[in-house]
Amino acid sequence: MDLRRILDPANPGKNSTVIRTERGAVTAYRLDLGAADVDVFQFEELVGGARQSSPTEAAELLIKALDLWRGEPFFDVKSYPFAAGPISRLVALQQAAKRDLMHAYIAIGLPDKAELIARMLAVDLPDDAELAGSLRALRERLHARNNGEVYRYEFTDPAMSLVVTSGDLFAHDDAHLVVGFTDTFDTAADGIVISTRSVQAQLLSHLYGNNRVRLQRQLRSALRDVTPIGTEAAAAKPRGKRTRYPIGTVAMLRSEGRCVFAVAYSRMGNNLIARSSLDDLRLSLDKLWDAVYFYGQQAPLAMPLVGSGLARIQGARPRDLLVLIIESFVARSRTQFFCPELRIIVPPTALEKIGMLDVATFVRDELPRRIG
Repeated sequence: MDLRRILDPANPGKNSTVIRTERGAVTAYRLDLGAADVDVFQFEELVGGARQSSPTEAAELLIKALDLWRGEPFFDVKSYPFAAGPISRLVALQQAAKRDLMHAYIAIGLPDKAELIARMLAVDLPDDAELAGSLRALRERLHARNNGEVYRYEFTDPAMSLVVTSGDLFAHDDAHLVVGFTDTFDTAADGIVISTRSVQAQLLSHLYGNNRVRLQRQLRSALRDVTPIGTEAAAAKPRGKRTRYPIGTVAMLRSEGRCVFAVAYSRMGNNLIARSSLDDLRLSLDKLWDAVYFYGQQAPLAMPLVGSGLARIQGARPRDLLVLIIESFVARSRTQFFCPELRIIVPPTALEKIGMLDVATFVRDELPRRIG
């Protein structure tokens, strides 16, 4: 009676269609279930259907099939001889389903998911040479694709990617670039006005062949419609440029077929020390997204962790800067889509201080609450 109540509550007692009474010399009970009610049969049907489907459909069916597993099959009767054959067959089918899912992921361009499945299979099949080769190939593919990538998050509303990586900003030749400047847009990378280690110095070297005249000409052209906010006297600022532009001014440059967004997010002191603040950076990011919307043509955008160098944002940790950039980018994208992928290039020394696991938790859990 208890089994009937649990398994077939809609048909209590003798009316049960699941547990039937078989009367004879000895009265017995028979469990009567259709194939759709037995997870073993569902698993076999899903795996069989996947083998007749396109890679995308196959992946969906195989995910459902493997989700049915909750441990060893026929665990309660595995010590009985009759269970050995079915258990062996189901385990082999599960391994085949994982292998099929790995190939489906590869076919639809998800090597990271394929690599995860391959690693799981390798635990069960350590001597499988073919599987070991597939795992090596997947790892090489991921290494080549990531190229220093340390974090990636795929948003769905709208569909866009956030990438945190290390390495060379100027190696991202498929993306537009962001370079931070001061409000005077100085270009003298002489170690006095502008540090020879700065991103501005790298810009001058990598994209302008150290031709400072050409860079200054492009900056003048980009700034011709921007009204300066003042000009320093030569006595007050004997070195560097003296014309000041509003914080957040973006000069859009073109070099080698892509845009370089030169954004003024810090103030150059007359003593040649640049200073900024989180409020200045927040305003500058807003202006930057405006410029990317107008000129970027929805291409990927690569930018350094602005504010982590010599701009001296008082009290701002590298993590604060990264979170501010991410939040600003995602919030604007929700109202005005302008960029399918933002790559933030973080110096290794800053990366050590950030705590990327905390940032990942922020993006996944806290950011949606902040921006709604």
